[in-house]
Amino acid sequence: MTHTHDPARVWLITGASSGLGRALAEAALDAGHRVVATARDPDSIGDLERRHPGRAIAAALDVTRPAQAAAALAAGDALGGVDVVVNNAGYGLFGAFEELDDEELRRQFETNVFGAVNVLRAVLPHLRDRRSGHIVQMSSLEGVAPVLAGETAYAATKFAVEGLCEALAREVEHLGIRVTIVEPGPVRTDFAAGAVAKPSGIDDYDASVGEALRLFAQLAGNQPNDPARVAAAIVRAVESDDPPLRLVLGTEAVEAVRAKLDGQRGELDAWERVARSTAIAA
Repeated sequence: MTHTHDPARVWLITGASSGLGRALAEAALDAGHRVVATARDPDSIGDLERRHPGRAIAAALDVTRPAQAAAALAAGDALGGVDVVVNNAGYGLFGAFEELDDEELRRQFETNVFGAVNVLRAVLPHLRDRRSGHIVQMSSLEGVAPVLAGETAYAATKFAVEGLCEALAREVEHLGIRVTIVEPGPVRTDFAAGAVAKPSGIDDYDASVGEALRLFAQLAGNQPNDPARVAAAIVRAVESDDPPLRLVLGTEAVEAVRAKLDGQRGELDAWERVARSTAIAA
């Protein structure tokens, strides 16, 4: 892997008030970049602007409101124009699929998927004009290999943004725009505090979803990955002259993704004869 220290770039980061978004804003600033840090409540990130005058801007951005995405992008003009866009805002909805109602599912998609869509729609014309840029989409291990029960809603949103970004990468690569999908394992942030965990009222799901929610609760505060190191790894990938389409972070994520890919390959091989049997007969 080649790695170069590019000149300072301007990063726009959504969901920067806490957790990984906050760690990423700090890491980008520490690496010499400039940052438009955004959050629904800009007061929660005002300290970044005060501590890094002329290099950091705190802007209001609720990703479910497209006009705010355009305004946050425009705020980056004061720093020289946005080069790197990080779709980080999101939350987790956990519970048995059978018990999740339409309103809960739609709210999850509205933030995690359509929130990312709103930001991408705002930034793509700008990046196209510049013929350069980097889109960083925060996904999750659950966007590749859901490892616990009770993750249907959250995993569905992450699979959606993974498909969106993998396909988008093909559309914009020739315009000088790179795309990286970040797939971390459990990171020690307050993500769990913002998550919606819905205990099952159906006894049949206690052994799967119930057990998963108990494990999820135990994991809170004990996640194995350091947000500062995760953020530093993302900065390193963006600074690389050959950034990955997918960046898996965390030992447990590496092992789970490898097991998923091995399993997929094994299934493909086992069913290859059937798979190849569908052509119209000559």
